[in-house]
Amino acid sequence: MNAFVDGVLRSLGLAFAMTWEVTWALVLGFALSAVVQAVVSKRRMSELLPDDSPRSIALASLLGAASSSCSYAAVALARSLFQKGANFTAAIAFEFASTNLVIELGLIMAILLGWQFTLAEFIGGPIMIVLLAFLFRLFLRPKLLEAARAQAERRLRGSMEGHAAMDMSVTEDGTLIQRALSQEGLTAISHYFVMDWAAVYKDVFGGLLIAGFAGTFIPDAFWRSFFLSDQPALAAVWGPLIGPLVSVISFVCSIGNVPLAAVLWNGGISFGGVISFIFADLIVIPILNIYRKYYGRRMMIFLFVTSYAAMASAGLLVELLFGALGLVPAQRVAIVAAPQITLNYTSVLNVIFLAVALGLVIRALRTGVGPMLAMMDEPPPSPEEVAAASASAGSEAAYVCPMHPEVRRGSPGRCPKCGMALDRAPSLRTESPGTPRG
Repeated sequence: MNAFVDGVLRSLGLAFAMTWEVTWALVLGFALSAVVQAVVSKRRMSELLPDDSPRSIALASLLGAASSSCSYAAVALARSLFQKGANFTAAIAFEFASTNLVIELGLIMAILLGWQFTLAEFIGGPIMIVLLAFLFRLFLRPKLLEAARAQAERRLRGSMEGHAAMDMSVTEDGTLIQRALSQEGLTAISHYFVMDWAAVYKDVFGGLLIAGFAGTFIPDAFWRSFFLSDQPALAAVWGPLIGPLVSVISFVCSIGNVPLAAVLWNGGISFGGVISFIFADLIVIPILNIYRKYYGRRMMIFLFVTSYAAMASAGLLVELLFGALGLVPAQRVAIVAAPQITLNYTSVLNVIFLAVALGLVIRALRTGVGPMLAMMDEPPPSPEEVAAASASAGSEAAYVCPMHPEVRRGSPGRCPKCGMALDRAPSLRTESPGTPRG
């Protein structure tokens, strides 16, 4: 019993040590992501992604990299884009970029694993997206796509739909810096910062705890045997193949899988295996269940198979490329350290960025983020509900909040409840809606 208790304490100590190492980077990454989201609007995304051309896929990837890193929000937003007429392949490319090409992921990987892994992530991520788009073009049939569209229109609840629908971006006149530093911009940054943390904290700290317990209770000999460490050539292929499957059963997504990736790297998984493991946060079991609700069982299976193939292939290509360039680290020294706090650059940066986080949280609380947090996991109003609310207000209500249909105005402005720009009321729009595209 004492040995078990000691093991639990060591596990918690490892989790704390990794948390302390990455705290400043998490705050910096989420703050930078919030700045980008505050000046890049989601509203025209569906119009910008009409097909699966290289231009649309590239634009989807850039927009994804500028969005929240929450896997659940990315999945919900991809469905919303698809419902509004975006091409399905482009919407999924956006989703994959949202969780694999974001700033905070790169920072955490650099600290826990090393800069080579960050470079591999940002090279391998686009490779994976290109491979996925290629597989979609080869195997996605119109009948399956139409069935997925019909299922999406049922608007079954998944997770974080409200968070995905919120858009407080400041797009009025001014440069990006002027918009970000305006009062509305600073408020939007604080709200995005707090909501992004609220969306992923379970995955982040759950991943740290899993990594701590795995590092303590699973012996290195098991990992070395499982990953075929004594057969380097075979391990280089086996790692990218098995990495995504280990991720599937870990239940951890968003950036929460990086600490466990550090444990796996120390245990003997190949370089490409680490990358494919991190890629696979979008095929963990909870996400697969949401795919089933959003698009139907057949599309869920299609997404799992094609995603796995793209992730494993991209991981293998990264293994070969970085091996040929001599960029695969020779030593397995990912940070899985003993719990201690010393006066070093990490401690100084943590204090500075925790102060920044506190400032953002205070501003968010003072500007009404509370009700928005409550709505994050709630489905946004349907177009029919928004139209009905607008019609009940009469002809004077030309503008309505897409998240709060009860907020109606006769002129453009921002919703006092959530800060989102008011939309033209659906019943008053003169343009015809776009035709959905596959």
